Amino acid sequence: MTRANLIYKWSVYALALLPIWLLDSEILSFYPLFGVVPILLPLATVAVSVLEGSYAGARFGFAVGLLWATAYPGGHGDRIILLTLVGIFVGILSQYVLSQTFLGYFLCSLGALFARALLQIVIALFVRISSPYIVLELVCIELIWTMCWTPLVYLVFRMAYRRVGGTKLA
Repeated sequence: MTRANLIYKWSVYALALLPIWLLDSEILSFYPLFGVVPILLPLATVAVSVLEGSYAGARFGFAVGLLWATAYPGGHGDRIILLTLVGIFVGILSQYVLSQTFLGYFLCSLGALFARALLQIVIALFVRISSPYIVLELVCIELIWTMCWTPLVYLVFRMAYRRVGGTKLA
């Protein structure tokens, strides 16, 4: 794949991320469900990882984690590490265990969001910001509310993948 093809390919994926990011940060943040807003950026990382594999998923996860850590209030560096690891593990799962279909994407999204929820609960236990039961309740609502958006995110990135994915530009 030539350098121009690579730039074009990742530009298409970046443009596919733009509406998801705007929906996540500018629209859904005004409509919380029980005080919780969905998080769509990890779903975008999972979509690219499922469709492109672990190496591309890790690179995209790093870029999306950097966006998530810098553009959102209260951003931390752990988001960069988390999404990079999600990209690696989901890419490996989709290449060797699961298929590159919506079902595989849905299962990987559920696993990635569950890992993030577990991380939030562990941090809440150590920091003792709130009761673990309240954190567990909020994390469960966030997980369900976020999973409702999986078809839309998958559709956006599947359309981008059909245009430039895999070895189509080679």
